Amino acid sequence: MNKFLAVLLCTTVITGSAGVAAYAQDGITVGVSWNNFQEERWKTDEAAIKAVLDAAGATYISADAQSSASKQLTDIESLISQGADAIIVLAQDSEAVGPAVAAAVAEGIPVVGYDRLIENPDAFYLTFDNKEVGRLQAAGVAAVQPEGNYVFIKGNSADPNADFLFEGQMEVLQAGIDSGAIKNVGEAYTDNWNPEVAQANMEQFLTANNNEVDAVVASNDGTAGGAIAALAAQGLAGSVPVSGQDGDHAALNRIALGTQTVSVWKDARELGKKAAEVALELAGGKALDAVTGVVPFSGGPKGVAMNAFFIAPVAITQDNLNVVIDAGWVTKDVVCQGVAAGSVAACD
Repeated sequence: MNKFLAVLLCTTVITGSAGVAAYAQDGITVGVSWNNFQEERWKTDEAAIKAVLDAAGATYISADAQSSASKQLTDIESLISQGADAIIVLAQDSEAVGPAVAAAVAEGIPVVGYDRLIENPDAFYLTFDNKEVGRLQAAGVAAVQPEGNYVFIKGNSADPNADFLFEGQMEVLQAGIDSGAIKNVGEAYTDNWNPEVAQANMEQFLTANNNEVDAVVASNDGTAGGAIAALAAQGLAGSVPVSGQDGDHAALNRIALGTQTVSVWKDARELGKKAAEVALELAGGKALDAVTGVVPFSGGPKGVAMNAFFIAPVAITQDNLNVVIDAGWVTKDVVCQGVAAGSVAACD
């Protein structure tokens, strides 16, 4: 029985530092386990990862779990079998993926938890500051609508980021809730961050409140799109502020059109670049706590002490759409499609 299957069967968490991965004769191989590569966002991340690995002469291999936690376990087993010297994991379910992470560590293969927390001291945690993302989302909505009936369209319950975001949102809004200026009239997780689920939840909240919803704090651009579709069906799109995150191209266009208020931009190119750099450092024998720019982190649900690196996010509104255009993240034509001349500065 190989170590992977043994770990899966006993679900024993292996502790201690990850061993030094052996170099393949033709260079380092870095595997990436994507949770759902069909989302627009991850293609940008992948391109950034590949660029760094190509420049270093390393090999890229990957697998797509297609939103299946069980498939991700076998995907990681496959990456191990293919000779990965380091594995970057975008977890579908941060708890369920634990045995696969432990199996990789047992084989001496370092693991980078990508964008989503995998609370294992032997995994490196790389992400944006998700509580700050939540703060920026809430602040963006509150700047437009500081009081009234708020709906919270949260992320996937199996993703720790969903709760980090909500915690950040509450840091900004709790005082208003306590004073009665803000009323939470609807709050729901969104299975797999699915926009269709977000739309269905938003439809239910609108019905339950006779369409009297004044603001929507949606946790990413996909769920924002679903919420806005529900608002549009009731003639409310553009009159109710809605947050998001990721800087999805469609969301940036919605911001220009006025149907979405803010998208917290997380430059996935920077995250992907750093992930590849960390993977190469770890595969080359660096200890987790010796990675360039590392900081200690113990803010997960279990308080596990880990090594991490955080990238700062940026709130994008109509007032600074030029930031993403000037950065080459998106073209002006995409952002400004359908926008009336003279209505948005970045589109002039």
